[in-house]
Amino acid sequence: MTTTTGHHLRAPEFSASRVLTNRQTWLLASILAVLVIAAVLNWRVTATALLGLSAVYFVLSTTDRVVLMLRALDGRTVLRVSDEEALALSEKDLPKYTLLLPVYDEPDIVETLMQGIGQIDYPRDKLEVLLIMEADDEATISAFHAAEFDWVTPVLVPPSDPRTKPKACNYALAHHVLDSEFTTIYDAEDIPDALQLRRVVALFAKHGPEVAAVQCRLAFFNERQNLLTKWFSLEYDQWFSYVLSSLAASGCVVLLGGTSNHVRTSVLRDLGGWDAFNVTEDADLGVLLARSSYRTLVLDSVTLEEANADVVNWVRQRSRWYKGYLQTFFVHFRNPVAASRQLGFKPTLRLINFTAGMPLACMLNLGFWTLMVLWYLGKSHMLDDLYAGPVYYLCLLLFTVGNLVTILAGLVSTRAMGKPYLSTAALLVPGYWLLVGVGAVKAVVQLVYKASYWEKTVHGLSVSGKA
Repeated sequence: MTTTTGHHLRAPEFSASRVLTNRQTWLLASILAVLVIAAVLNWRVTATALLGLSAVYFVLSTTDRVVLMLRALDGRTVLRVSDEEALALSEKDLPKYTLLLPVYDEPDIVETLMQGIGQIDYPRDKLEVLLIMEADDEATISAFHAAEFDWVTPVLVPPSDPRTKPKACNYALAHHVLDSEFTTIYDAEDIPDALQLRRVVALFAKHGPEVAAVQCRLAFFNERQNLLTKWFSLEYDQWFSYVLSSLAASGCVVLLGGTSNHVRTSVLRDLGGWDAFNVTEDADLGVLLARSSYRTLVLDSVTLEEANADVVNWVRQRSRWYKGYLQTFFVHFRNPVAASRQLGFKPTLRLINFTAGMPLACMLNLGFWTLMVLWYLGKSHMLDDLYAGPVYYLCLLLFTVGNLVTILAGLVSTRAMGKPYLSTAALLVPGYWLLVGVGAVKAVVQLVYKASYWEKTVHGLSVSGKA
């Protein structure tokens, strides 16, 4: 264990410092070898079988996601704490709270971050606000000192690999977090609900120690900026307002978001903090909480973020997320029998679907659309052979009904969220699937040669400001 930087707080079996074990490597190599041999013997039958299996997976995955959304549309799965209930909490009874604010190479965003955090309604003497910066990030450090926030404690992380957000947070947890009861993370551009901490405390008070984490909703302050931000906002609304809350209500694993997840500090320490090598340390922590028999709740308290308005920047961010989801899958399914016993059968299937399945499905989607375009352009007899018998009708069902249901689900969510201005984006969402597929391909490539590389998201691209 490295105590100076907090790299390896996690037990090795729950760390992505090594993506694949020897057993996993041999298993994947064996599957690849079988596919190659099958293709050599009869490539048409092999390709048709793979197409059929992929289509079956798409049908099941799409159906399950729509079911999760429909269960949450009436609002029963999202927990709420009213303003009156939050403000009724006595200040002297409020627990101490740690806010971790990791930033890197973002001198222009420091003052904005402090303004967003400064509006939180919570006693200053009960808040431990840690601005976590790399010790060699001179520009951000200078910007912090120039802003003169005397209620914020700077934490300088010694330069070392991996240069990741979880590594920095682990350092702060090990060396600076003192006696707080709860710990949360906010990102550089976040504007949390002013009563969020009070709401979280009230929600924890209603449940026993088995509830170890609360995930708040994330949304965007610049969602109308362009088509990309509208697509992104539509996706976030579905994920944080419906899917995650439905997963929590169903007793399944809640993949925590990168910000506004509130965790009992004692539990966080017991679990070894975040995995410094996983680039979606939040989702990984959500899985570890579930495997340790803890529950995560989803609270209707919104933190506003900046939606990526630039395509290149968006792909960088999305590829990191999908790479981290794949890391999370490989880490937690090193022993699939143990994971299934700890989580349960249905939660295990859904976890596989959302970690390994989601990025792989996005790549497969690119393949399906490419084959369709090739068929329409060339009417190739080779493609006629591939789409033989039941496979043709299954793919036709997927192309027509599956895509229509997905688009309709987006339209329904825009109505439920009271955002009619996202309706056009919902109709045009196949264009977004193309971008998502590109991000997934990049994620798989990066997983091979630089798995723990943190591809930074550039903030401050919004033209709408934070109004």
